[in-house]
Amino acid sequence: MPVPLAPYPTPPTPFTPPANGTQSQLVCSGCRNLLLYPVGATSVCCAVCNAVTAVPPPGTEMAQLVCGGCHTLLMYIRGATSVQCSCCHTVNLAMEANQVAHVNCGNCRMLLMYQYGARSVKCAVCNFVTSVGVSTSTIEQKLNS
Repeated sequence: MPVPLAPYPTPPTPFTPPANGTQSQLVCSGCRNLLLYPVGATSVCCAVCNAVTAVPPPGTEMAQLVCGGCHTLLMYIRGATSVQCSCCHTVNLAMEANQVAHVNCGNCRMLLMYQYGARSVKCAVCNFVTSVGVSTSTIEQKLNS
């Protein structure tokens, strides 16, 4: 008597991106490259290193900063006060846009970011210390906004 064959399992339905084609981005957990993925995906496989990176839950606002130790692009959940680099383990301060200001280095002209209220900022490229001239009118404008 012939043995009946079991039916093949039905393959999972492939992920179909939203019709409007919206995409988001995250940093690969393996090689640290920036990955684009369709909104709605739960994980992303990197085409470079094949690492699978979990996508943060919907509604989680992400922010980016460049590590002060190794200059790697880091992504983190907005609102965090510090971010530890997974490459060099440097702990980086994560500040909101309204907590920081910018000035060009007095030596190499690199654009530097510093915390409001600082009197000087040291360039990570050439180590030059640039004085930050904060006038009382600048402070008053900040307090009134």
